[in-house]
This record gives sequence, C-alpha cells and structure tokens, in this order.
Amino acid sequence: MFFIVFLTALVIMHGYVGWKIFSDLDLNSTYASIAIILVIILTLLPVLPILFRYIGYESNLLDKLSFIGYTSLGFFTLSFLAFISKDLIIKSWDVISSFFPADVKQQVTLDIEKREFIQKSLSIGILTLIGPTTAYGFYSARKGPSIIHQTIFLKNLPDSFENFTIAQISDLHVGPTIKKPYVEKVLNQISNINPDLIAITGDMVDGSIDYLKKDLEPLSQMVANYGTYFVTGNHEYYSGAERWLEETNRMGFTNLVNENNLITINNQNIVLAGVTDYRAHQIIPSHKSNPKSALNGIKSEKVKILLAHQPSSIFKANEAGYDLQISGHTHGGQFWPFTYPTKKANPYLSGLHNHNGTQIYVNSGTGYWGPPLRLGVPAEITLFKLKKKLTTT
Repeated sequence: MFFIVFLTALVIMHGYVGWKIFSDLDLNSTYASIAIILVIILTLLPVLPILFRYIGYESNLLDKLSFIGYTSLGFFTLSFLAFISKDLIIKSWDVISSFFPADVKQQVTLDIEKREFIQKSLSIGILTLIGPTTAYGFYSARKGPSIIHQTIFLKNLPDSFENFTIAQISDLHVGPTIKKPYVEKVLNQISNINPDLIAITGDMVDGSIDYLKKDLEPLSQMVANYGTYFVTGNHEYYSGAERWLEETNRMGFTNLVNENNLITINNQNIVLAGVTDYRAHQIIPSHKSNPKSALNGIKSEKVKILLAHQPSSIFKANEAGYDLQISGHTHGGQFWPFTYPTKKANPYLSGLHNHNGTQIYVNSGTGYWGPPLRLGVPAEITLFKLKKKLTTT
C-alpha cells in the first residue's frame, strides 16, 4: 500500500511539473519526447531502488540510481510547489476579477497573447529560481552537520555533573546516499568536541548490516569517557533491529532497550535511560516502548534523562517523572513546507521545550532522509552542557 501511494504521488507530482514545462515552454516534438521519457525515468528512480532493497537486493548501482532519483525528487518537489502556488494565485485572481463591474473587469483583463507571455515568463522564472535553490539545499544537506550548543538546567543535578557534556547524534540515515565519507565527518566533529558521553537516538541506518557495516564502521572509533549509548528508531525496525542491536553492541555502544544505566562521578550519579522506538511493537511486539519500566530500580529523587527516538514519547516520559528527554525523528521538517505537516504530526518539531515540567530537546537530524535537500533546517550534532538550576528563595 505504501508503494502504491508513494508511486501515485510521484506520478502526479512529476507529471504536473512536466506538463507545466511542456505547455508553457513550447518544446518541439523531439525535445518534448525526450523530456517525457526523462520525466518517466525520474519518476521511477526514487521508488525502484526501494523495491529492490525491500526484496533484499542492495548494490552500488542501486545507490547511484537512488542518489540521482532522490536529488531529482528534491527539484521536482520544489518545482511542483512553486507551479501549484502560481496556478492557485492566477485562478484566485480569475475568480476575484469575475466579480468586478464590467468596465473595471475590461481594464484588468489581459488579452490571450499577453496572458500566455506572462504564463511563460513565470514558468521560466520558477525554473530559474528552483535550480539554484535545489543546488543550495543539496549543498546544505551534503556538507555535514553543524555543532549546536545547548545548555540544560536541571534542579537536582549533583555537583559532580556540573558542565557534564552529552553529544547527540540522531537520524544519521547511513544508507543509499549517506556513506562512509559523511560518517567520517561526523566522527571528526565528535572527536573535536570531545564530549563526556555520546547518545545516538535512532535512525542510524537505512539498510542491512551486511551492506552498510563498512560505511558505519567509523562510529566505532568514537570515544567518550562515560560511553556511547544507543536507542532504536523506526528505521532500525525496517532494517532488522535485532541484528543491528547485535552490531551496535559489537561496535562498543551500550544499547538501552527499555532500561537504564547509572552514570557515576565521585560517588554521585544520574540516570540515563533509553526506550525503543515509539512504534517498535508494531514490528517486534516484545520491543514495546515503555519509559516507566526503563526506570526499574531507580529512586525518584535522582536526575533522570531519557533517550527516545520520537518526541511522542514525551507524554509517558512526563508521567514517569523524567527531567529531560532527548529525541530526534522529525528532521526539523528538513525543508519548507514540510516543516508544517511534520510539526502537525509531532508534539514538538525541533529545539528545547518544557512539557509540564519535563524538558525535551528534539534534534533536527545529523543526516537526512530521502532527497539530499535541507533548506533553513541545518543538520546538527547537539552538544548538551548540564548545569545545576539555581533556586531562588
């Protein structure tokens, strides 16, 4: 069903953009035929590699096709939105002008020749604008993440944890278009900031262990005095979560599967807990996410930090009494206008928020998913610094 819906959306979007280009730019029959064939190929490129990977076939050729397909998908998505907006404005003007008095209507109505000229000029203008915009979005996505510094104030933070640092990686999506060179950039940035602890909040991969193991290997070289911790995201469950948990364990990560670990400095400690993905039970019933059970054996007065891939875990986390939830999943919307539906689908889109006394930070993604495109939403590695919240008397 997913593939049917996805392919239908691609056909509508690519077909509409192609039709607008052909009709407004008056391509001759030869160029029009070439363009139609190209549009058909570009329509299929994003979905065919997914189908092949679904049946277990992965290869460098498929990755190259995915890269071309996803890049063109970014261009067609932006073009589709621009052409739709243009047509809606024109249609709205036609409706509004129909209510004008006859003499006014005659003055504001353009003859057919002028109207066609404006239509073609707008189409050329849209394509001229979308090309560089796509190129900039491609550069923003591929250049790697920025370091976002975020101070977290916690009321009962032990003195030994003042200025304790946690680096968060989320939604790296190593797979068809994110490979070892990008992962090495992430490793270098983590090494440069030298955090006390590293937290990976899911969606690290998009594919099988056998195919992606070498691309992911640089992350096994990450070093933090108090360890690297990992929780699953929804994409791990599309790629064989149990085998990936075995692999992350081999890489030296501590997997938190609805469980916790005490981080201790000078006999003082805080609780770091982690849950499986919010919808993990739909694929592996025994992996049902449970923030409350992740605190088994923990006294209520301790500072409690939860690693949870999806922001939607915040409701149960708040009920369980966590002080801070660190999440990802949303990619911050990745590029406009998908910030709006993404915000609608999640309780929080990005950044730091206070949810009824539980703080939640949502990372905008260390990599990207789908089109290699980021506009106004840069990729990030978040570096948290813990500080004790001073109480006023």
